[in-house]
This record gives sequence, structure tokens and C-alpha cells, in this order.
Amino acid sequence: MGGVTRAASSPVPAAPEFSASFEQGRPSSSVLGLAPVIPVVVLDDAADAVPLARALVAGGLPAIEVTLRTPAALDAIRSVAAEVPEAVIGAGTLLTPGQVEAALTAGSRFLVSPGWSPRLLGAMKDSGVPFLPGVSTASEVVTLLDEGITEMKFFPAEAAGGTAYLRSLAAPLPQARFCPTGGIGLASAPSYLALPNVGCVGGTWMLPAEALAAKDWDRVRRLAQEAAALAV
Repeated sequence: MGGVTRAASSPVPAAPEFSASFEQGRPSSSVLGLAPVIPVVVLDDAADAVPLARALVAGGLPAIEVTLRTPAALDAIRSVAAEVPEAVIGAGTLLTPGQVEAALTAGSRFLVSPGWSPRLLGAMKDSGVPFLPGVSTASEVVTLLDEGITEMKFFPAEAAGGTAYLRSLAAPLPQARFCPTGGIGLASAPSYLALPNVGCVGGTWMLPAEALAAKDWDRVRRLAQEAAALAV
């Protein structure tokens, strides 16, 4: 129950390629296009990070957001960056410029925040890696567009208006693209992914607590495959 099985003839997938450079404040490549779903991972034990990441990658979800909500998060990012090169590891729940620096030092290849302040936004823009600042209102979207930022996290998605709200933003703000996160599951994800201004969704449903507690990485892999199949 603890390992991910893979046929001997099946090659390990290579990590998706994107440049970490910026042009006029915009990421030169998009986190939103790596997979239809970005798993949002909360880890209490950094030792679980590598087998979990391998399970997610084997299931077709290479972009992995580890949230900085636990003391184990930075060690988890560091381990995945060093041992799972086929994963694109990122840091989430960033709240301060100091956390941005710590996440980059640990090996994060993209950054995600639930919201933003001018100082936090400045640190993410200066980071040299793609990032998704969190928004939940049209005014926040307009402000970020004025900063030259077109890709954002929409959070908390379900509580902030869900697909109806995002659909209403598409016509007046067609430049903005989103990764909705918060309250989204396997049943609701397709309705988000069908929207023209949604590039991917974030979620935790492929990471059930009981599977993580049991270190049932094969179940995580199967749930990741189910999520990856949502690509439209």
C-alpha cells in the first residue's frame, strides 16, 4: 500500500518545461498550462513529500503546490526539488516577502498567494519565477492587470461566487486568466475548466486525509489520473 507501481517499460515523465524569466512583469511561460489541476498539498511530515510527489506525477499532475501552512512545508519543497525532477514544485499560501525568499531558496519553481499586498506582489514580481497572486474581486483583477499581470488565483472560488462570478468577468476583463481554488472537487471542476478565462483549477480531492495517513500512494496516483483526465 505504500508504493506507486509502474511498468518497467514505462518511462518516467520529464518535467514540463517553462522559462522562469519575465518580460514586462509577465511570466514568460504559464503555470496554468501545465495540467488541468494543481494539487494543493498540506504536509505535516516532510518524509511524505517525495513519495506523494511521485504518485501525483505518475498520475499526470506534474505541477504541485505545497502550502506554507506547516513547519514541514519548506523541507518538503526542498526534498521534492532535489529528488523528483519530473515534478514542477511550487509554494502556496505565501503571505510575506520573507516567505517568497524562503520558498525560492527551497527550490520552488512557481509561487501562489491567497491574496496580495504591494510588498508581497513586488517580491513575487522580483522572484524570477511564475506566480499566481490571489484575487476575489473585479477591482483586484483590474489593479493586477494595470501591473501587467494577467494570470491569477481566484480564491476562495466557491465562496467568492464560483463559475457564475468568473463567467461575468470574462467579457469586461478578457485579458485575465485564473486558477480557481477553494471548495472545488471532481464534480465541479469540469464546469470551471469549461470557462474561457480558466486555465486550471487547484484542489485537494486527490489527496484524501485517510490516504495520506495510510501512505496509500497508489490511491493518490489513481485519483490524480482521474483529475488529469479532466483536461479539455
